[in-house]
Amino acid sequence: MVSGPGLLLVWLYGVMVVGALSRSLYQIATEFDRAPLAYSLSASAALVYAFITYSLVRGGEAARRAALVCCAAELVGVLAVGTWTLVRPESFPDATVWSDFGMGYLFIPVILPVTGMLWLRRSAPAAAAATR
Repeated sequence: MVSGPGLLLVWLYGVMVVGALSRSLYQIATEFDRAPLAYSLSASAALVYAFITYSLVRGGEAARRAALVCCAAELVGVLAVGTWTLVRPESFPDATVWSDFGMGYLFIPVILPVTGMLWLRRSAPAAAAATR
């Protein structure tokens, strides 16, 4: 799963882990009372990104399925939070990683799970053959 486009996915998810985690940890440590929901959602996003990165690197059918489920959950989260930030912006005094569908991150948060799911579904035969 970590060859070709899979390697790019691992790299992008790794970058998102570093970006989301460092941003959320700093914000939680310095100004959590300002926007606790936003900062907690960003930290949650970082954990999802970290798990997907780990699953992609680990490989195997179980890891592929776990990453697929997490990518689907990530997409639901991005769509839910993105919609929420547009419909009720007053709920978010500061942005999350998934605000406005990831606009602050060049929309990578909404593109990445779709790309990940496509890659993971495409790599299913290769993962199944590798475990035999």
